Amino acid sequence: MIRALYSAASGMAAQQTNVENIANNLANANTNAFKARRAQFQDLMYQSMVQPGAAAGQSTVVPAGLQLGLGTRTASNETLFSVGAFSETDNPLDVAIQGNGFFQVQLPNGELAYTRNGSFQLDKNGNLVTGDGNPIQPAITIPQQAQSVVIASDGTVSYTLPGQTATQQAGQIQLANFPNPAGLNALGGSLYQPTDASGNATVDVPGGQQGMGTLLQGYIEQSNVSVVQEFVNLIVAQRGYEANSKVVQAADQMYQDVNNLSHS
Repeated sequence: MIRALYSAASGMAAQQTNVENIANNLANANTNAFKARRAQFQDLMYQSMVQPGAAAGQSTVVPAGLQLGLGTRTASNETLFSVGAFSETDNPLDVAIQGNGFFQVQLPNGELAYTRNGSFQLDKNGNLVTGDGNPIQPAITIPQQAQSVVIASDGTVSYTLPGQTATQQAGQIQLANFPNPAGLNALGGSLYQPTDASGNATVDVPGGQQGMGTLLQGYIEQSNVSVVQEFVNLIVAQRGYEANSKVVQAADQMYQDVNNLSHS
């Protein structure tokens, strides 16, 4: 019974973490380029009362054995990098990635971070920056008097100046990708940084030979959270927590029955 108590308690803790993960997904259902996370679980170690394959006689072995599990734990909450739906904004500085890749962003400490959120703006110097004011890399500078800013599918940024018909190029947006995007470390603010699990970044132009996606001007990638699926997951997690709590109550009742026997 003591094993049942601890196993059920581990199940309740795992489902609590699951609900917290679902709550974060739902809270970011309208966050640009947010990527949902899916909780994954592992069973814990087993206590072998009878080892499978142990000798049962001179020429026979135990076919199944007797192993009692000690519960479960939350192993990870993998980030799902499926592409979200695109929302048209008609803002020429909004860019969505059609396919694989991340925009490169320089943080205030000089390090690079990566994001799928292409809601860009211009700072006072005309540099293309994120909503937090972090410049993209390589730097793109657009004059304040520029007109008709165009961001092509291959990342080329061009514009025209007043009184001129010829276009001028401000630079080309480059994308980065990783062997294992699920291994990226989330910083918040839709930013990620590489880890040993994600591997090193591969940089190329949009639509290049490294498999990067192309860019779509005037659109923003929405969150890939499915609200319906998250509510289904919430119900399953709630029922799992409830079932484990019933096991705790049942084990407690069995302890009480044993104690009553010892006093009868």
